[in-house]
Amino acid sequence: MQKIKKFSLFVVCLMLVFSASLMFVGCGKNDNKIRLNEVTHSIFYAPLYVALNMGFFEEEGLEVTLESTSGSDSSMTTLISGSADIILAGPEQVVYAEEVKDRPMVFGQLTQKDGSFIVGREDTDNFSLNDLKGKTIIGGRQGGLPAMTLQYVIETSGLKIGTNAGQGEVNLRTDVAFANIGSEFITSGNEYCTLFEPTATLLEKAGNGFVLKAVGDLSGYIPYTCFIAKESYLRDKSEQSEKFLKAVYKGYKYISTESAEKSAKALKNSFAGMTQEELEIAVTQYLAIDAWCSSPIMSEASFDKLLAVLNNASKDNYNPSYSKLVNTSIAQKIGK
Repeated sequence: MQKIKKFSLFVVCLMLVFSASLMFVGCGKNDNKIRLNEVTHSIFYAPLYVALNMGFFEEEGLEVTLESTSGSDSSMTTLISGSADIILAGPEQVVYAEEVKDRPMVFGQLTQKDGSFIVGREDTDNFSLNDLKGKTIIGGRQGGLPAMTLQYVIETSGLKIGTNAGQGEVNLRTDVAFANIGSEFITSGNEYCTLFEPTATLLEKAGNGFVLKAVGDLSGYIPYTCFIAKESYLRDKSEQSEKFLKAVYKGYKYISTESAEKSAKALKNSFAGMTQEELEIAVTQYLAIDAWCSSPIMSEASFDKLLAVLNNASKDNYNPSYSKLVNTSIAQKIGK
């Protein structure tokens, strides 16, 4: 009986050792798995999708899974709750969440300009913001960076936002869902709207309006969408975070050096509902306005511009420390 007990104990010990070894092997594999959440699925984030579709993450030894939400606040919720390791969202979210215990931090920047275009009902030569006086423009979601950037552009040009058309006020509508802006523009009779590509150009081709000006050309450089992770993740998974940015950087290099045709083909798997022509239009337009970052480092000047946009929209006084919310140590290694 004693021999049986010893044998049973030996078997149990073997099983525990084997199970433990599997756990450690599993943990090793999980170190290279990254759960990425994006604020929305948009061709505006093309370098990321090129990295996914061309196998650049696999080249770095990473397994990246991608999920989409609707709005930067929703993406931040997934990060704080632990449902995502990294999010692609508007950097304003790190400002709003600066008091969170395990602080979310920007560690890489993807886009450096507003990606929307002003569309009007008339083909106006030499469009200027003064053309908006007394008119209505359908902007982005209230509280979102697109709407706040448009407001900043309008108000810093000396125009006033309001509904008194007779006094030349600009009626900025922020009550239309992002996906419905184009259809609302067509049916509402409002004079202007802002649309991302390729929707803006396709609306023009359908005879429903004219693409007049890139909002990014009016606002200048601003950190628009960034990669954000918790402070602890960047500390404990710095190697994986670096590999992640390297893969995205490869995506940028590909899209900035190859033809629009080849880039569109590299994007196709992420946008099955879009044609080759539509993808080429978007790539061409965003390259033309210098929308994508050639370096993932968010500069302090860009951070200050973001705060100016936020403070203008909210009338609050956001004044967080750049070094407190932006980690550049990983991004500085990319592209060298």
